[in-house]
Amino acid sequence: MYVFRVSVEASQPSWPRGSGVQPQDLVITILGSYVHHQRRTVWSGGLVTLLGDFGFSPGAARIALIRLVNRGFLERTRKGRLAFYTLSARGRKLLDEGDQRIFSLGKAPPTTDCWTILWHAIPEDLRLERGRLARRLRFLGFGTLQDGTWISPHDREREVVEVVDDLGVAQFTGVLIGRPALALDFGKFVSRVWPMEELSERYRSYVEEFGRYASGKRGPRLDDREAFLVRTRAVHTFRNFPAEDPELPDDLMSEPGFRAEAVQLFTTLYERLAEPSERYFSAVMEPPASRATAA
Repeated sequence: MYVFRVSVEASQPSWPRGSGVQPQDLVITILGSYVHHQRRTVWSGGLVTLLGDFGFSPGAARIALIRLVNRGFLERTRKGRLAFYTLSARGRKLLDEGDQRIFSLGKAPPTTDCWTILWHAIPEDLRLERGRLARRLRFLGFGTLQDGTWISPHDREREVVEVVDDLGVAQFTGVLIGRPALALDFGKFVSRVWPMEELSERYRSYVEEFGRYASGKRGPRLDDREAFLVRTRAVHTFRNFPAEDPELPDDLMSEPGFRAEAVQLFTTLYERLAEPSERYFSAVMEPPASRATAA
């Protein structure tokens, strides 16, 4: 057993009011971490319990699940009086995209052989698709120049074509692959699109918040629920960085401070806390009938 424990209760397992964390987004983090690769079916009551661990009411949790079904991210089935969810094909695809961005961040020297510019004139009656396009582009590392114009310092042709086709907005969208004029100081331009000082501060905050859980050779030992809370918070917070960090080469902009430390910390916690977190998730996902049978 564990020699000592750290109280996660004292570390605010729920996000404070005004933090901007949405239950739908947190569900996506949980599904990506504990459901995606196992192709498992999960009990709705278990998901409601897990969201409750982070401070969300049962009502807010159920609304979040319904909205994810309406968005085509989840599929809902029933067994008797119990409801269960599985990832849809669209949900698995989005999580595949997310894994590729999250786990590759900061792992290779950045290059900018080609840039991608996307512009669109999506009409007002398709504002839902317009909002989804913006979220998908941000997660691919695009920055916005002005409303309807997005830029990435990488060749994102394949990903962008898939996104606009998936959202059904190809007829309103243009994409250009090219490179900037070498005679211009492009570094000054990109600094207005991606403010590195703010990004460095967010990386620093991440290291400060989660660094204590990786201190020492093995870090403080947590029980299963505490490990789940810390690991899920660490993953959910880290998910924002691919949308904020364009991974520009040094000749355009210096690497944001604390990025390397944040990436290493995320990798350490994701791996170190995987086993106890999975135990807690699996225990909570057991519906009442299964628990009674096991007893």
